[in-house]
Amino acid sequence: MVSKVSQAQPEMLVLARESRVMTQTDVAAAMTATSAGAGTAVSQGYVSKAESGRLAVSGERLELYAAALSYPPDLLCLDPQVHGVGVGLIHHRKRTSLPVGVLRRIHAQLALTRIQLNGLYRAASEDSVRGDFPRVELSDLVTPKDAARTVRKQWGMPAGPVPDVVRCVEAGGALVVLRELESDLLDAVSQWNASQAPLLLVNGRAPGDRCRFSVAHELGHLVMHREPGSGPEQEKQADAFASEFLMPASDIRGELASGVDLARLAGLKRRWRVSMSALLRRALALNAITDWQYRTVIIEMSALGYRTAEPVHVPLEEPCRVPLLVDRLLEERNLTTEQVASSAHLLPGDFLRLYREGNRLLSVNSPRR
Repeated sequence: MVSKVSQAQPEMLVLARESRVMTQTDVAAAMTATSAGAGTAVSQGYVSKAESGRLAVSGERLELYAAALSYPPDLLCLDPQVHGVGVGLIHHRKRTSLPVGVLRRIHAQLALTRIQLNGLYRAASEDSVRGDFPRVELSDLVTPKDAARTVRKQWGMPAGPVPDVVRCVEAGGALVVLRELESDLLDAVSQWNASQAPLLLVNGRAPGDRCRFSVAHELGHLVMHREPGSGPEQEKQADAFASEFLMPASDIRGELASGVDLARLAGLKRRWRVSMSALLRRALALNAITDWQYRTVIIEMSALGYRTAEPVHVPLEEPCRVPLLVDRLLEERNLTTEQVASSAHLLPGDFLRLYREGNRLLSVNSPRR
């Protein structure tokens, strides 16, 4: 239960609804169904006014609203700006065809994940910020490739393939969370501001090799891009960073020197754990193959269906920093599931699914339409 003086924050009502893949009409219907015994009918207009701040949601209506969204009432009373989720440049690795509504839903998941993690770290009396996460300013003399080399050197990474990109980024100070983002058109989204640890939300639906490149791509954004800029230009820079970070020119050039065919690409994929397409693009960028050779292999890959499903399985890399935090709270500090869930502003069922059982689909527990 929440205090009668508690009042929902309009922006949080929107974030919570969008995270559950619900429309305003869905929320109104769920509130009406939940209050069926009291004979209270809630209209879409009520939800619209609540989300725009034209009416206050508190007391029993707050409880009803929270039940409809399957969130604790206290979450709806948090101000996203005060709690840091509305601050900072958001980056994505996405397709241009991604609908705006889907992107907003994923942004809502990112915001709520930040709130959850902030609550978990407070419960553990720990600071999520650690290490010296690098920043590299691009200029006429400093390229994305230089930035990637700088990060590898600062983190003391050996030559050759990166064994585990997710663990590497976590060791550098970032928080990485896998989620089912319910779209194959966006691979990852990230956010960082001066007061919090960098946060990467990675789409667990993507193949392991694509996830590795996506994490490196987001790392490039976080390292190089403090301010909004040209979308296409920043995406190219992040791709160039990721290619050099995962496949340093000085290490892979010799392995590409003899040219590439499908068998060679498959072997290199096993070693470097990036997609055959990424390796082929790298060979072209390093002038190991000609444009004609590149197009020939691309056509062959397309004919075999490799552009959508490549051979050679690369396992999905699992984050460890957040799971270890949850373990400390439950096993070392002996907090109950209900207590830890409450600290993350989640109901126990959602907390268990998202942080203990590996079911990463946030909207799976949303009310049925």
